[in-house]
Amino acid sequence: MTYRNTTELVAALAARQVSAVELVDQAIARIEALDAHINAVVVRDFDRARAAAAAADQALDRGERRPLLGVPMTVKEAYNVAGLPTTWGMPLCKDWRPAEDAVAVARVKAAGAVILGKTNVPFALADWQSYNDIYGTTNNPWDLGRTPGGSSGGSAASLAMGYASLELGSDIGGSLRAPAHYCGVYAHKPTHALVPSRGHTPPGVPPSPQEVDLAVVGPMARSADDLALALDLLAGPDELDAVAYRLALPATRHDTLSEFRVLVIDTHPLLPTAHAVRAALERLTERLAQAGCTLARTSPLLPDLAAMARLYMQLLFSFLAADWPPDLYRRVTQAAAALPPGDDSLAAWRRRGMALSHRDWVAADRARIRLRQQWHELFREWDVVLCPIMPTPAFVHDHSTERDKRVIGIDGKDYPYEDQMVWPGVATVAGLPATAAPIEISASGLPIGVQIVGPWLEDHTTIKFAALVEREFGGFVPPPNFQQ
Repeated sequence: MTYRNTTELVAALAARQVSAVELVDQAIARIEALDAHINAVVVRDFDRARAAAAAADQALDRGERRPLLGVPMTVKEAYNVAGLPTTWGMPLCKDWRPAEDAVAVARVKAAGAVILGKTNVPFALADWQSYNDIYGTTNNPWDLGRTPGGSSGGSAASLAMGYASLELGSDIGGSLRAPAHYCGVYAHKPTHALVPSRGHTPPGVPPSPQEVDLAVVGPMARSADDLALALDLLAGPDELDAVAYRLALPATRHDTLSEFRVLVIDTHPLLPTAHAVRAALERLTERLAQAGCTLARTSPLLPDLAAMARLYMQLLFSFLAADWPPDLYRRVTQAAAALPPGDDSLAAWRRRGMALSHRDWVAADRARIRLRQQWHELFREWDVVLCPIMPTPAFVHDHSTERDKRVIGIDGKDYPYEDQMVWPGVATVAGLPATAAPIEISASGLPIGVQIVGPWLEDHTTIKFAALVEREFGGFVPPPNFQQ
């Protein structure tokens, strides 16, 4: 049962081919036997999980059926789970424990899921690596010397290791998609505000129904069908808003691969993409052409990628700087004011974003509204856009303290580490849905994924496309050293 998908486990439980207690015991045994190598499940709730599994078995024996009844899963540490620590990897918060579950956690529990524990994150969720001074470092199951991604890195590693078949993650800078790409699993970044984020909250901050700009919460899994199952359980207005609103997501645009109109982008004007990633996307494109898809590599309707990346940097770093202490904000503002007017680097746009006035933020937000309209026009002609998730496969651990001094090596040349945001930003800045799907194992033995970007609120279209690609060409494969 180790690498069965959630839909398969639900069927096996309903047929009583396996019990929930057996599934939980198998998962716990695997975590205890293997996680010393990976360090993915850093908060363990095994006693309560066994009790919940026993209750699920009793419900199943009574004939009760729920979408996840008896299915064990793990949850990103950033989510509030009543009684368990929520720290976001920040040592000052290591003893904080919420009194109630996050909305997303409550919804999967209501569907019958059994929570095994919580998975590792970077300090303050602010990295494409997952390490902190409370829980230590999470390693990539494909190569222990490399990152599993972040900030949902423990989540992706848990799935790849076969600890659980379903996870809850979150994303503002690729934090669902990058770990999926690095670990060879699936993830879905929902349309902005589609899934309530209340309770995915910094430690000690009162949960609020107000959605955070750019940020989303969403599911991770080992199959696209499981993403669809989870999204249907998670999506919909916060209960505090549900007195007035109901959700009615549109169905997928198509049910067969040959019906899809696909725009493929493999290069970005502001950052190179590694040959291994571009070659994998090229091979996928060739297979899609053979399957009958309508394909193109350019479109006059595509928004300006460089302008989009700079807008994303402004909005993202303006949001991040809102919580900085006054002294730090003052220093950053002074540094931004000293930038040469002609400096158009992404680093300069990040600094300008940190010092954005409200007037300038409103102007940036209006640019975002215009950008959404451009995407709307593009998706009249195309169904999905395929592009890289990150510029390289998983990189070697780099825990140097100054992030803005780090570099990422791309085909033998170094580039600013934080410039990697350009690919996640394609979907994030306009709030579009994006599904991450594994498509290949590189010559160096590392997974490579594709980002499937779709129209606003048409999440089922990107997930369906991922499911059809999986069915036609294959998807997740277990890391070779942990297949059993």
